[in-house]
Amino acid sequence: MSIVTVQLGQCGNQIGFEVFDALYNDSHCPQGLCSKRENEVYQESCKERFFSEEENGVPVARAVLVDMEPKVINQTLSKAAQSGQWKYGQHSCFCQKQGSGNNWAYGYSVHGPRHEEPIMNLIQKEVEKCDCLSGFFIIMSMAGGTGSGLGAFITQNLQDQYSNALKMNQIIWPYGTGEVIVQNYNSILTLSHLYRSSDALLVHENDAVHKICAKLMNIKQISFRDINQVLAHQLGSVFQPTYSMEGSYHYRRNPLGINWQVRPPLSGLPPLGKVSLNRELHFNTSIANLVILRGKDVHSADLGGFKDPELYTSWLAPVNAFSAWKTQRAFRKYEKSAALVSNSQFLLKPLDTIVGKAWNMFASKAYIHQYTKFGIEEEDFLDSFTLLEQVVASYCNV
Repeated sequence: MSIVTVQLGQCGNQIGFEVFDALYNDSHCPQGLCSKRENEVYQESCKERFFSEEENGVPVARAVLVDMEPKVINQTLSKAAQSGQWKYGQHSCFCQKQGSGNNWAYGYSVHGPRHEEPIMNLIQKEVEKCDCLSGFFIIMSMAGGTGSGLGAFITQNLQDQYSNALKMNQIIWPYGTGEVIVQNYNSILTLSHLYRSSDALLVHENDAVHKICAKLMNIKQISFRDINQVLAHQLGSVFQPTYSMEGSYHYRRNPLGINWQVRPPLSGLPPLGKVSLNRELHFNTSIANLVILRGKDVHSADLGGFKDPELYTSWLAPVNAFSAWKTQRAFRKYEKSAALVSNSQFLLKPLDTIVGKAWNMFASKAYIHQYTKFGIEEEDFLDSFTLLEQVVASYCNV
């Protein structure tokens, strides 16, 4: 079961490189906690999942790199090749010498239709290399131009052409004090489009990862590479295989095994522009949680706290809402590691904040002309607000 990764824009390509580098380095780490045979199977499972046939003895990432400017793609290709451990394919990249700045509409309405055929052809070629396609992993920013606008367009195309394959989007939530004046517009447009076409959104907040670098890792001058390496570590620890009770490493069709669906309230949509978090969230109610344990003593770990019914919505029992994956095969150099993937109310406040800021700008018609001149009408904004307010209301009612 193989995954094709689509790296979009500067953010997606830089993170994508770090993810493949983390996956390769982990699969080739010496392991003393599991048997030699178990480690070999682990390596083969990782290789089949994320790398295709070798070229001159070097594994090739199952990836397509897309950007409207060649600089970042060239840097990404060069870094992978210089590692001497793995590389990207010779014909896995699409780039043009034209940017879209931070204009979501230009990425979605101009770059998307203009370059749809060559990009989808590259993706098809990667799919054809897979003996069995599990799905697509799309890495993109939420608030930029190419990564968000074009990313939303490509995800929509993947849904149309590969409806039976899983589409999972890893999106980077922008800094709360971002420098892009229209980042809230870009964010609501991205989220609303992905809500319709993606099977799952895996969200990382820039502010949260920055805090990890500063407080847990004591990095004084935090670079984007520092942040990207933390993201790659987290993603790798989730996506690497786990060891089943039957004695073989496994993945599932949904690599996160979580119920991602949220039912909208039966009472209908809330009034436009009026949704707010009018009650304090005393704790973070979950729809589903997945804990992944790797390394020493995983089978003796006490996970009883995750089975408390008070953590979960009333319409889903903990036995159905909580999953645990365990393997004695450690992740990279860590004797023990744990990862939590949660579908919960955690993003309620950030989402409500972004929708509110975007609505305030929209109400005063600020910067709308940058979108309407490329075919994104005011009605498209209203549709996005309505859908995301429905999502906020749904999570409030969990």
